[in-house]
Amino acid sequence: MEGDSVERFKSLHISPLDDDGDIEDEQEMPLEEDDDEEDEQEPVTLGFVEKPKSSWSLLRQLFPSKAGGVPAWLDPINLPSGRSSVCDICGDPLQFLLQVYAPLSEKESAFHRTLFVFMCPSMSCLLQDQHEQWKRRPEKSSRSVKVFRCQLPCSNPFYSSKPPRLDGTDKPSNPGVALCKWCGTWKGDKVCSSCKKEHYCSQKHQVMHWRSGHRVECQQLSLSLRLPDSNSSNYETITGEIISFASNTLWPEYEILNEEESEFDGEMSDSDGHNWSKADDTMKLLESFEGDSDKKCWVSFQNRITKAPEQVLRYCRNGSAKPIWPVSSGQPSKADIPNCCYCGGPSNFEFQILPQLLYYFGVKNDVDSLDWGTIVVYTCASSCEASISYKEEFAWVQLYS
Repeated sequence: MEGDSVERFKSLHISPLDDDGDIEDEQEMPLEEDDDEEDEQEPVTLGFVEKPKSSWSLLRQLFPSKAGGVPAWLDPINLPSGRSSVCDICGDPLQFLLQVYAPLSEKESAFHRTLFVFMCPSMSCLLQDQHEQWKRRPEKSSRSVKVFRCQLPCSNPFYSSKPPRLDGTDKPSNPGVALCKWCGTWKGDKVCSSCKKEHYCSQKHQVMHWRSGHRVECQQLSLSLRLPDSNSSNYETITGEIISFASNTLWPEYEILNEEESEFDGEMSDSDGHNWSKADDTMKLLESFEGDSDKKCWVSFQNRITKAPEQVLRYCRNGSAKPIWPVSSGQPSKADIPNCCYCGGPSNFEFQILPQLLYYFGVKNDVDSLDWGTIVVYTCASSCEASISYKEEFAWVQLYS
């Protein structure tokens, strides 16, 4: 697979979403109609995870798409903060799930553009999230899954306007804020009062680091206050190089590589060498499930997924593009997808995350473990500009039941 993260999504374009008006009843027909033939015509880019080939390939100056580990923030200074960075249900800092580098070639202000997805690792919070996501503005929902969009023009304070060298020698033009020593994710605006060297995003993460060994290290760090910054726990914010963070609960880190779904189309051969198509078998199953919309939806979902069962992400930023749903129940109506809270324009489907990612993260398959059917991300159709660096977009989570 091609590993050039910078050019990964350059060819993807956007067209406006048709506005058919609001639907007032929450129980109206789902947003996605039964027009699979039209959906089949939309080109979809599939994302697959792979262990990074080098220690530097996922640094922010290379504009990666990645899953797990810590985010490679596009704007390394003006990070989401306050309530934006925590689970609205339990109040704990959110954990980084993945990011997709998706620039828009037709929009100069989105020459660099990355979407970041965070979620609370608690399944109980995700279950509560299911009730909250149905709430419509002006009632503010409390979410455990959050998406942020950040975009920059070619000329910006953080990166060279020249394409990056893919050999690990590039450094960002601007350092960045100190990050939390425990999670490596959020702005470390709290400092250890003793050593005054370690930064944290929250009191909880400071306590967790203290209990995990900083209690012993703190005195040693206090004695090294006058040492050069190269010994600082925030070495990455100064040099742009890799450092380690203290938490052992982050999800494993992967690079996301892409393939076009069309490359997996075509007929298969049986053991006798005869060609056959899945279409006939699928139609028979659909007919046998007549009247059971959830089972029919599941068959269609599986028919698409089994073309490339290791896919963890499906990307298609087009006004008429639609996600594929594991079950028919729990799908949103058009009215359930809020307009952009910055420009007031419509929000379009851009990509969806599949549960296969949990396998690569090593999440246990038990009743209390994190699980979902799909996470669907909707973003501003015009990818609007606003003074805030990280604009919050909308995620719809569908569970299997």
